[in-house]
Amino acid sequence: MAKHWWKFLSVILLLYVIIAGFSVEIPVIGTNEQSSRNLFFHVPMWMCMYANFTISVVYSVWYLATNDLRKDIVASSGGSVGVLFGLMGFATGALWSTYTWGGTIVNDPKQLTTGIALTIYLAYLVLRQSFTDLDKRARVSAIYNVFAFALLIPLTYIIPRMVDSLHPGSATSPGFSSKDTNHVMMRVFYPAIIGWVLLSIWIFTLRVRYKKLALKNLLHG
Repeated sequence: MAKHWWKFLSVILLLYVIIAGFSVEIPVIGTNEQSSRNLFFHVPMWMCMYANFTISVVYSVWYLATNDLRKDIVASSGGSVGVLFGLMGFATGALWSTYTWGGTIVNDPKQLTTGIALTIYLAYLVLRQSFTDLDKRARVSAIYNVFAFALLIPLTYIIPRMVDSLHPGSATSPGFSSKDTNHVMMRVFYPAIIGWVLLSIWIFTLRVRYKKLALKNLLHG
């Protein structure tokens, strides 16, 4: 039981985030009004995505160095879980923009570049399904994954900060500052990041275990 402490922590933190996230009093930030509560859900989704994509690319490079299919399993698991949370991040962002920008999908550079980045990673998952040879699939996917990750940060972080955008944190729309978000919001926001990231890692480990069993059955079946 001791080695699963972080799973219990994840559950406790997320219960706290869900309850407090919808019940605490929050300041009015611009035109966001009560939609600012989405800060507790939208931003952590991106943190989960970045965490899993980082794990994925590290293990892709490790596979290229070792040709160990177990490393490819970890890389692909990180990629698929990263896409899952990336899509949830995009969905929660689209929901937020519906109430603050007047449209679910608007002509905003951040939405556009993030959509491109997620499409690149969706193509990674599709690419993996196009090979039947395990070694060829692992090698081609690993190389693709390295290039996908190299584009991820510019598309989702650097470029949106350099151009005019409705999204907070851009060149013309500053992000929430400490004077906008009070200490109550931060007491929910930081646990939210930790809780959601731990949940994403939990899902990731379950997927790794499942795929390793599937590989074992395939090789010895």
